[in-house]
Amino acid sequence: MMKEILIWIILLLGPYSSFGGSAYDSFFTDEVLRFDYFITGTHSDIAIIPGQLKKEKLWGGSHNSLIDNLNLGTYRFQIYDKQSGELIFSKGFSPLFQEWQSTPEAKVSSRAFYQVIRFPFPKKEIQLSIEQRAADGIFSSIYSQSINPDNYFIAAENSNQVPSETILYSGEPSHKIDIAILAEGYTESEMSKFLSDAKRLTDSLFAVAPFSQSKGDFNVYAVKSGSMESGTDIPGEHVYRNTVLNSTFYTFDISRYLTTTDMKMVHDMAADVPYDQLILLVNTSRYGGGGFYNFINVCASDHPLSPNVFVHEFGHGFAGLADEYYTSEVTFDNYYNLKAEPWEPNLTTLVNFDLKWKSFLDLDTPVPTPRNEKYESTLGAFEGGGYRAKGIYSPMEDCRMKSNKTHNFCPVCIRAIQAVISENTK
Repeated sequence: MMKEILIWIILLLGPYSSFGGSAYDSFFTDEVLRFDYFITGTHSDIAIIPGQLKKEKLWGGSHNSLIDNLNLGTYRFQIYDKQSGELIFSKGFSPLFQEWQSTPEAKVSSRAFYQVIRFPFPKKEIQLSIEQRAADGIFSSIYSQSINPDNYFIAAENSNQVPSETILYSGEPSHKIDIAILAEGYTESEMSKFLSDAKRLTDSLFAVAPFSQSKGDFNVYAVKSGSMESGTDIPGEHVYRNTVLNSTFYTFDISRYLTTTDMKMVHDMAADVPYDQLILLVNTSRYGGGGFYNFINVCASDHPLSPNVFVHEFGHGFAGLADEYYTSEVTFDNYYNLKAEPWEPNLTTLVNFDLKWKSFLDLDTPVPTPRNEKYESTLGAFEGGGYRAKGIYSPMEDCRMKSNKTHNFCPVCIRAIQAVISENTK
């Protein structure tokens, strides 16, 4: 009988667990290994050029959810134990480069984007693999490198010691989702404004379901990364500001698109707080923002619609939600493959609708669902989304991921956000 009980305990603990520690304790320390690299190419070619390896002091992620089971992102990286070949960590993400590849510029020229991935610092030699999702949804490796944690080229520099304040603290970072809000375009004399802006927009996030019900799952830190000048670049109006994180409007020549490509400085400035999500709060009254899954979120601080934008962009960056609009100006050309299901949980091509939210529809709801008054509050499959009026379908006539007319997420988006919260707070 005692033998049977021990067998059940071992099965419940899992293959890497023992009475002395967990899989995390077996493979990782509480520090961070940061891999900086360039991703370069054209609309059809891609290459990874490694940059620096860096050791940082604060890993804030879960110690229990090491393997990404959400299957989100256009890219993912996987960490294998070198000796056994066992997968010990993985994470999906979507960088700015993927959108650039679908622009007209990418068809006639190449560009390089600076990128950063972070994972808990390994105790043993590992194999890093970076993978790209093809148009059919299948991942394949585009880069691989073995890393020995004893390599003396892993920089262990002192951080920039950027001061920060805690806006929300709900508990130990390894059991919470940690958000770092970085000041961008705020001078040292404007830090009180930054803190006020960060608190105001954080409140806007936790006023919306399902974040309102899950506030206790989050920690939020305001990082006082000061700039030489106030504001941000607006190239289309010949406005340029010397700011610490080098943000800019007119990304891909879209006036409202506010991003940065200086991911090195972004991560350098955030290194003194634990973080799972990064938000750049840009000191401007102009409308705009941008969000990228497990990469970065950017939002203007002072436009009347900034609270809506803040929540919308966090939907991208945190939960991998897609844009559901299809009439606004974009430069993306055929961003989605209509012969495959999008990986984003809130869009479908109806190629395999069973994988999405079909089971949640009422039996009498037609698919496709007409965009008319009869179905304006109905969960369905409405044609239009993902920057296309035809061939892609979204769950409701309106949603926080579609327009500024509603403050709320649709049920499909809520379910997707809840899944990410659950996965990252184990």
